[in-house]
Amino acid sequence: RAPLLQTRGGERVMVDLDDTIIEVHGYKKQGASFGYSGVRGLNALIATASTSTSAPVIVGQRLRQGKTGSPKGAARIVGDALATLRRMHPGSSVRPLLRADSAFYGHGTIGTALGAGADVSVTVRMDPAVKAAIATIPDDAWEMIEYPNAIRDETTGRWISKAEVAEVPFTAFRSRKIAERVDGRLVVRRIPDLNPNKVEQPTLFDVYRHHAFFTTTDKQSMGTVAADKTHRGHAIIEQVHADLKGGPLAHLPSGVFTANSAWLVLAVIAFNLTRAAGLIADRAGRLARATTATIRRTLIQVPARLARSARRITLHLPEAWPWQTAFDRLFTTTHTPPPATAS
Repeated sequence: RAPLLQTRGGERVMVDLDDTIIEVHGYKKQGASFGYSGVRGLNALIATASTSTSAPVIVGQRLRQGKTGSPKGAARIVGDALATLRRMHPGSSVRPLLRADSAFYGHGTIGTALGAGADVSVTVRMDPAVKAAIATIPDDAWEMIEYPNAIRDETTGRWISKAEVAEVPFTAFRSRKIAERVDGRLVVRRIPDLNPNKVEQPTLFDVYRHHAFFTTTDKQSMGTVAADKTHRGHAIIEQVHADLKGGPLAHLPSGVFTANSAWLVLAVIAFNLTRAAGLIADRAGRLARATTATIRRTLIQVPARLARSARRITLHLPEAWPWQTAFDRLFTTTHTPPPATAS
């Protein structure tokens, strides 16, 4: 009854993939070790799905050892996530879009997504092939874009408000067999490097830093600027990580790895059920896209008093409670109304 992924006509579903380190304490946690973040913990691989009008829901998860590399097992979870998405939207002809960072730029992950009928938008590593492709972009091909809100540059930590974007045709995985190569577009965003090589003297010409990603989307349906904006939306999965760590993943309760893996499954189920509850209660309002903490505070931790009389339970809610309508809609939808009594 809760349309978790509402799509307008021709809209894509965005599938985001990323992993995060769940910090643990003590030395009896199976699988805990120091991963890429330098924090001792376990590695959780999460896949989410979202649209422009729907908040993200989790469609795939897996708990791994803390020292596990990000791409390990990514192809399998991508296949599972896209299969789940097909069951949620049977018969849909619109190709979903898989977004990921450079850790998942590999033939296994991208090939699985393409084989499952999805397009990809994945950050690439600045290897010689990518640098050579960027060098072929003419100066007059760069298009200036300005961000409505400044965004934080991950490399320098500075806030930037404008940049330039361009693209060039690109074939990924050229070292593999011809049948395994993937043709697409290399979309490049460049910003001035305000501190090139940490030299104090100014340079004779502008020096830029480039951020590139590979996408298989059609240029007619998604231009260069639109593709760059869509790819940057991948950061929405970080909000899901923060939501989980602010609740059930604040700690892992067991020293046994399989028990903690089951804990992650339960955390994902609770996250999606809470998202569904907020959507049913307030489909067009604030709760439809609220965080788990907000939904828990407004609909679950209800300031009510229970009264029992004549084998009946009465729930006394406070007067002028702002969430009365939303709670009543959720309760009515998820519970069978009581039988009518003759007056």
